[in-house]
Amino acid sequence: MIQYPFLEKGTTIGVTAPSSGVDKTLHKLLEQAVLRLEAKGYGVVCGQTVWTQHKAKSAPASIRADELNDFLQNDKIGMIFPPWGGELLIEILDQIEYERIQPKWILGYSDTSVLLLAITLMTGIATAHGTNLMDIRGIYSDETTAMWETVLATRPGKTNQQISSEQYQKKWNHEEPSPCIFKLTEPTEWKTILGSSVTLRGRLLGGCIDVIRHLIGTPYGDVQTFQRQYIHSEPILWYLENCELSTTDLRRSLVQMKLAGWFAHCSGILFGRSHANKSVEGYDERDVYKEIAEELGIPVVYDIDCGHMPPQITLVNGAVAEIEVRNGKAAIIQIFE
Repeated sequence: MIQYPFLEKGTTIGVTAPSSGVDKTLHKLLEQAVLRLEAKGYGVVCGQTVWTQHKAKSAPASIRADELNDFLQNDKIGMIFPPWGGELLIEILDQIEYERIQPKWILGYSDTSVLLLAITLMTGIATAHGTNLMDIRGIYSDETTAMWETVLATRPGKTNQQISSEQYQKKWNHEEPSPCIFKLTEPTEWKTILGSSVTLRGRLLGGCIDVIRHLIGTPYGDVQTFQRQYIHSEPILWYLENCELSTTDLRRSLVQMKLAGWFAHCSGILFGRSHANKSVEGYDERDVYKEIAEELGIPVVYDIDCGHMPPQITLVNGAVAEIEVRNGKAAIIQIFE
């Protein structure tokens, strides 16, 4: 059975950096994000790892793990919100004290998705794939990003609904800051391989495929045991986003997931928008999506609001999702059961 944390009004949010911290040249941006949370009525506790960054990580693995364990076990902290992702979160997975985790939301994406997926698979505690802390430092948030609070404040047994965004950001422009951080200029269109409307239902699991693929073959990526122990062999609805992989590397990763049994009892795959989908000898992302759809006999939806081309909906690992895609738009219902 999945355990769903609940975001209390006024709770204390712990900010720690299990992957990358924030370089001192960007501390003002982090301070802005903290102020936005405090303005919403949350208490905020920042760990020491947040303020440092050296050689692709916030701190040595043991220090990152100790601080994360402290936050996960501290009953005065009601949510964990890393500043952003990074590169080497996987270094700390074997130092997390999973059996002592107190159920609380962890929210983020990119490299953070390694932590999210590992915790849900290991413990049955739901985790949330969505905005990073640094992306809510603006004067206001777009409607899609802002839903993180509503989703995380859903009580167990209840539902929440989100809809696909109207526009997305094609590329980052840090030289021209915006009041809502993102510059949403391109029309959003959720697409299906068959070009028709689809309806999907399943237990959500996923993250950034660049990094979660490295859980395969480790104790922290045992999808089959999770299916049996926590969701009673219900079908899984995977969501995946590609940060840096070429189309051939994406294909290799999906085949590896298939061979490892990750797609057994799979009801569909959702792929996020990506700048990384560079074709190789004419082999493009649609070829990849079409092949995996045909091999598994499942619907595939792509260019969804997920990943490194914001905004993104808040997807909860472990939750039941019912998703309808029609005419390029989508409605997403998550059921916390």
